[in-house]
Amino acid sequence: MYHVNNSYSNKQKIISRARSGVIRLQVLVQPRASRDEIVGVHGNHLKIRLSAPPVEGAANKALTRLLSKKLKIPASSIEIKKGQKGRQKLVEIEGGNLDEIKSLLGL
Repeated sequence: MYHVNNSYSNKQKIISRARSGVIRLQVLVQPRASRDEIVGVHGNHLKIRLSAPPVEGAANKALTRLLSKKLKIPASSIEIKKGQKGRQKLVEIEGGNLDEIKSLLGL
């Protein structure tokens, strides 16, 4: 059974302000899922299911597209800083408002 932990301290670790105008987001990706969706908090990460396979950057592109659509910002404002080849990723979002992004992601 999948357990989602919604404690306040974990949410602070998941999303934070890196520097002026840049938000950091800790993401856990599940590639080859049945659909693209944001699942919720899983440990210290925001779990996201993606239908794309983890091949040749397809899942990373799908992650960027999903976050861009959900946050209503251009994909060019989203960059995967760490974890390009893994399931755990550090994503930086440029030009976003921390409180607005938290609200849009359900954090």
